[in-house]
Amino acid sequence: MNDATKPALRKIAEVTIALRWGDQDAFGHVNNAMYLRYLEEARVRWLADLVDDWDRGNGSKPIMAAVQANYRRPLTWPGEIVVQLFCERLGNSSVTIAHRIVDARDASVLYMDGNVVMVWIDPATGKSTALPEAMRVACA
Repeated sequence: MNDATKPALRKIAEVTIALRWGDQDAFGHVNNAMYLRYLEEARVRWLADLVDDWDRGNGSKPIMAAVQANYRRPLTWPGEIVVQLFCERLGNSSVTIAHRIVDARDASVLYMDGNVVMVWIDPATGKSTALPEAMRVACA
């Protein structure tokens, strides 16, 4: 399936993040590991608005099972980015979240894209559990 025939993904969140001077490495650009931190920050903010107590209590919790990242161009400080999250696939206990990191002033400037697979597990057993209903509704 080529890009023209792929169905459009549903955007589930858009989070603006300011780059910090300390995000840079010795080469004067934002370290590649920071891109993953930005994705994490966007997912955490989205989850906090979506699922009550996802990070507390004894209920099921999301873990990142896989990540695919395409680094398209370097980020440099100072600047602001927007992390866009899309629902790519919804399973019984997992959700695949596509992501894009774009420039806050010009969304056509793409820094990174790819996806992550998040699986809900029971922390006591380590076994997968059903997705929270709020997740299903948000991604449907």
